[in-house]
Parts: sequence; C-alpha cells; structure tokens
Amino acid sequence: MIRTPILPRMIALVTAFSLIAAAPVQAATTLLRDADIEYALRQLAAPILSAAGLSPQQVDIIVIDDGSLNAFVTDTQHIFLHSGLIMKLDSAEALQAVIAHEAAHISNGHITRRMGNLRAARTAAGIGMALAAAAAAAGANSQAAAGVALGAQGSAMRLFFSHTRAEESAADISSVRFMVRAGIDPRGALEVQKLFRGQEALSVGRQDPYMRTHPLTRDRLRALEGLVAGTKSTERNATAQYWFKRAQGKLTAFKRAPSWTLRRLKDSGSQDIAYMREAVAYHRQSNLKKSLGAIDRALALRPTDPYLMELKGQILLESRQFGAAVQVYQAAANRAPREPLILGGLGRALLAAGQPKQALRALETARGRDFTDARLLRDLAVAYAKTGQNGMASVSTAERYALQGRMKDAKLHAERAIATLPRGSAPWQRAQDVLDAAKRAK
Repeated sequence: MIRTPILPRMIALVTAFSLIAAAPVQAATTLLRDADIEYALRQLAAPILSAAGLSPQQVDIIVIDDGSLNAFVTDTQHIFLHSGLIMKLDSAEALQAVIAHEAAHISNGHITRRMGNLRAARTAAGIGMALAAAAAAAGANSQAAAGVALGAQGSAMRLFFSHTRAEESAADISSVRFMVRAGIDPRGALEVQKLFRGQEALSVGRQDPYMRTHPLTRDRLRALEGLVAGTKSTERNATAQYWFKRAQGKLTAFKRAPSWTLRRLKDSGSQDIAYMREAVAYHRQSNLKKSLGAIDRALALRPTDPYLMELKGQILLESRQFGAAVQVYQAAANRAPREPLILGGLGRALLAAGQPKQALRALETARGRDFTDARLLRDLAVAYAKTGQNGMASVSTAERYALQGRMKDAKLHAERAIATLPRGSAPWQRAQDVLDAAKRAK
C-alpha cells in the first residue's frame, strides 16, 4: 500500500495511490490508491451507481487517508471516502448506503448546479481545482487548500461543498430508492446515521467533517427511519460482505499496528483475507519469511487472484527481491491486463531490476489507462531518462508537478520538453498544455 502525502503546495491527484507501509508522513491529508481496495469498492458501488442511473465505469471511488468520518463528492465523476469511515462501519450495506447518498447528490444535480460555469476539462488546471476542492472538503486547513487551489480560499471551497438540509433530505430519499432498486437492505443507512448522532451538540472544531458538509437533524433522521421502515428487509449479500471485509481488512492491516492486526485475524471474515492481513502485518515487521508464507497460503485459496499476486509482488519489491518481484507482478498483470496500478507496479519492479526498456512498455500502457497517477509519472520519467529520451522525461515530470499543484516546477520542465521534442508532436502538445495551465495559474 502506498501513501501519497498532500502538503500545503503538493497535492497528488486522488487517483494516485498504491499502498505502502511507510513511516507516517507529516502532511495535512493523504490520498490512497490500491488496486485491490479499488476493485472491492467498485464491486460494492456498481449496483448502486447503476440503480442511480450513473455509469460504474465513469464514477471513481477514491479513498482519503484520514481517520475522521467523512464522505463527499467534488464533481460528477468522483466519490471520496475517508479511510476512517470505511474502517468504522460494520457492514457492506452501511458502506453502500454512504455511496448511495453521495451518488444521489450527483444524480439529483446538486453538484452540477454548484459547478455553475466551471468546465469539467481533464487538464492540469481542471485537476488542480478538483484537488483543491477535495482538500478543502476533506478538512485541510485553509492555507493548504489555498496553495492547492492556486489562490482559491479554502473556506470558500468548504462552503461550496456544504449541502443544505433540503439537499440532504432529497439525497436520503433517493439513496433509499437506489438501494431498494439494487436489492440492498437500506437499513444500512440507519447504521451510518447512528455514528453521527449527538454530533450536533459538539463545537464545530470537534465535529467530524461529515457533519459540517452533511447537516443532520432529528427530523431528517426520523424521516429516514420512516423511509427505511416502509421497505422490505433483504438477505445479506455474501459477495458484497466479502468485498467489504477485504477492503476494510487491507486498510486496517496497513493503518493499524501489526500487533493489533495479528490479534484480530479471526475477525477477517474469511480465511484468505486473514492470510492477506497476516502477510501485511509481518511485512510491516520486516519478517519476509512469515510474510511470504502467509500470502502464499492466501494464494493457495485463490490461486488466480491478481490482487493477491500484486501484494506478493509489493512485498518482494519492498524487500529488495527484484527478480522475484518482476515474475510475480508479471503474473498479476497477465491476470489483470487492464489494471493500471498493477501495470505500474510491474514497471516499478522492472526498473528496480535494471530493465528500463521493458519497464517503459509497462509504464506507458499503464499511463494510457490512468494518466493521473503521480507516482506512475515519476517512474515513467525515470524510465525515459534511462533510455535516453530526455524530452519525454521532461514531459512526464511536468505533468507530475502539475498534478501536484507545483506549477512553477511544472512550467520549468514543460519548457525543457518543448525545447527538445518535435514541434507539433503529441508529447510536445502535452507539454504545451502544462505550460498554458502554469501561465493561467500564475
């Protein structure tokens, strides 16, 4: 698992996380990405998004590394969940209720109306605005949010994403309807609301961010209870519960102390998840033998699971077993050839193994599927440099800095790329786009 820090003037896009057990980074907010967790969240979200009339392929579920309880939307294509909320909930239905509520804000047009004349362009500037909004809604301090927004006020962003009570009531009604339509027990929504009961009495500074963006009243809670009471109870979906426990289990294995994880393996929900969590715990204790033993036992139960293979590859790579890591990552990529985070891991392992040409092929394929992964862009720049393509290395570096909100650095590398690459070529145009965005930001 890789943790990407968000600093006052350095924000990695919400789609940039491969989870790692690293020392805590001193940062206001951290965005997380992991192929396994993202796949699990997609399985949970897909029926909800379809019932809401949204495309599961067009809406990404993004995890923010924050222990507070919060969930929010910044636009029509991203739903943000705090890791603390995922770890706190007790059932798949509760997490699906959160997703349904946020999906309702999208499908009901709440975000579209707020966006006004803002363009949803996939440019460095557009991404920077989304990041600034995410940082503000996540609770980042105003200085950090302003740095990311290139001058925008953090308080204005928080106001932008504070839903009215009328919108909350409308989203409650829609979310229950979506869950019923998807065959999911909407009583999970009550489980979520019970987490926030009593928060209104707390001072603003002590409230969870969810309360500041999602006002809760007794009347609204009673209305939600009435909505849920009028629906039929449905049997718990074992598949959904599995993916919930898997996402939650991997998050807690990386976020909690290894000893905490090892004491609670029996609470994992299934044996393969228990082995996976055990592997993470021992890896964080630098016990390679026990870590590999545990992940191999998980793979014995699910031998074709590319996400378990990816975790084994990560363990080997971070233990400096580069050759073995390449083999495992390649097997994972063969099983999931369209998963950019796995392809990125393969490229990273090939770089470490001293095979930059092969790494470049994997990394370019990964970038073609996800151009907003800052770590991938860093690795891609290294691969280009090692193969003598300095102009391409400058393009990737410029794009990475633009995604991080470091527009001065982005401008410098974009200018280097423009001076090196053939005028009018696709990479030259990408560098020009970054340069234009940097100038607009200034």
